[in-house]
Amino acid sequence: MKTDLSLFFFVEAIGTIAFASSGAMVAIKKQLDLLGVVVLGVTTAVGGGMLRDIIIGNVPPALFKDPVYVSLAFITVMLLFVIVRMNQRILTGRSMETYEKVMNIFDAIGLGAFTVVGIDTAVLSGYGEYHFLIIFLGVITGVGGGILRDIMAGQTPYVLRKHIYACASIAGAILYAGLMEHINGNLAMLTGACSVILIRLLATRFCWNLPTATKH
Repeated sequence: MKTDLSLFFFVEAIGTIAFASSGAMVAIKKQLDLLGVVVLGVTTAVGGGMLRDIIIGNVPPALFKDPVYVSLAFITVMLLFVIVRMNQRILTGRSMETYEKVMNIFDAIGLGAFTVVGIDTAVLSGYGEYHFLIIFLGVITGVGGGILRDIMAGQTPYVLRKHIYACASIAGAILYAGLMEHINGNLAMLTGACSVILIRLLATRFCWNLPTATKH
């Protein structure tokens, strides 16, 4: 099955901007220098796709062969760095609250887009019959960058502790993998992505979290 990935370029771009921004903000709050901000921001945006490509043997990873998303992430990080550098108050008060709300929506869109595009990349590489593999690759494409970001920042990965983040990606990946051989490819892709976005936004709105072994 072949799906027109260009249909998702716009939402992938939004996701790249959101992921790059989240990585950059983590670095800024950790008081890293410019290089640290760039590395965390770009890694968050493209790290998941890089891990996916390495797993399926697509080397060098696509980010090196077609660096459009790397460039977009870099530009986003540099703009955010300059804005914060020139206006320190953006890190406090209402400005930060508004920023986080907007970025959460963009992040959800990016997570949905990257999850299904990760699956589609695996299918186009000839692994469509291995359902567990393509689901795993979809999820790692969606959440891998954030995991790398948090590891480099020295903190517990966000996807393992907050608001059903990885679970949203898993649910959407399973739905897309189940639908793609039964309905139109683009429709299946859109359905999977929208399910990720919906679950992610609802989890944030209602503070859904998986239970922990110890009660707080």
